[in-house]
Amino acid sequence: MNNWFTVKVKYTKQLENGAFKRVSEPYLLAAMTFTDAEARIYEELGSVIRGEFVVTNIARTDFHDIFHYGDSDIWFKCKISYDSNDGDSERKKRISQNFLVSAHTVKEASERLLESLSTLIVDFKVNSVIETAIVDIFPFNQE
Repeated sequence: MNNWFTVKVKYTKQLENGAFKRVSEPYLLAAMTFTDAEARIYEELGSVIRGEFVVTNIARTDFHDIFHYGDSDIWFKCKISYDSNDGDSERKKRISQNFLVSAHTVKEASERLLESLSTLIVDFKVNSVIETAIVDIFPFNQE
C-alpha cells in the first residue's frame, strides 16, 4: 500500500524578472516509506531543478483520493464528513476524509469535488475547501 507524503524542498529559484530567490516548496508524492519518499523526490526533481536542492521536511499526508483535472495546477484540500453506524455498539460515528482537487477557484474545486463524489451512497457534508501551496504531485510509478 502506498502512502502520500508532503515533501518540502528548498532551492534557489530564478524568478520571471531574472532575479534569484531562495524558496521552499511542498510537493506531494506516493511512496512506501519516508526513505522511499526522499529517494523519489530526488529522482523526480533532479532533472527539473537547476543547482542544488535540499529536502527540509517529509510528512505523511492523509488524502483519501486525488481528483486531477488537467486544466489547472492549483490544488485544493477538501474535507468532508459523514455519519456511519458502528457495527458493534450501534452508535453513530462521524467520519472525516480529505481529498485533493485541482481547480482554478474555491467554487470550482467545490463543484468538482461534488461531481467526483456524486456516486457516494451516503449523505456527506463539505466542511472546508482550502487552497494549498502544493507545487506538483507525483503518483506511484508502476516501473
